[in-house]
Amino acid sequence: MEFVWVVPRSALFPECAPHGFEALSPEELEHRYLAPAREHGFFVERRAAEVRPEWKQPIPYVAVVRDGEVLCLTRLPRQGEARLHGKRSIGVGGHVEPEDAAGGADPFRTACLRELHEELVLPREAAERLVPLGLLNDDSVPVGAVHVGLVYGLDATGFEVSVRETDAMTGAFRPLDALRAEAEREDHGFESWSALLLRSGALEGMASRAAASPV
Repeated sequence: MEFVWVVPRSALFPECAPHGFEALSPEELEHRYLAPAREHGFFVERRAAEVRPEWKQPIPYVAVVRDGEVLCLTRLPRQGEARLHGKRSIGVGGHVEPEDAAGGADPFRTACLRELHEELVLPREAAERLVPLGLLNDDSVPVGAVHVGLVYGLDATGFEVSVRETDAMTGAFRPLDALRAEAEREDHGFESWSALLLRSGALEGMASRAAASPV
């Protein structure tokens, strides 16, 4: 059986749930969402979590940026979440699992790093460039109703990056402005979180800084 971390919706969103991407400083993200998610969360069997919208599954979701481009992935049928097969994505990440909380570790950062290195080939020092950006929520689609995205950016300038799980996804860097323009179309083909994050403009500043950084 597979177990994942869930948080009661009421603990994360005591009033109304946000829609789309909410830009937050690291301190705001910690205070408003990460701390309550640690305090009130618990592990349950994934099959139960996927059909219980009164629980939210926190998902570390990393956008990898360099030289004004963003890593764009396409999820193949071998990828675990059937509802996302064939969808394009700019987010690398996945569920928080029991091993991520072992020994008192921060389950969210640990899960974020584990998923990055499971899905991509990149140097260990990439962890030093992870930057919290905010929160993603979309209750309008079934997969979004039971998940919430903890969004991070990773400046991969000077790093070699490739897809490790080639049986589960394909990927390549593409210009951010082109991806954002595509996300504005009705038939964009992105998973909802990626479309919302691209439309928000939150990655523009990060991409321009990465493009200006020396290799």
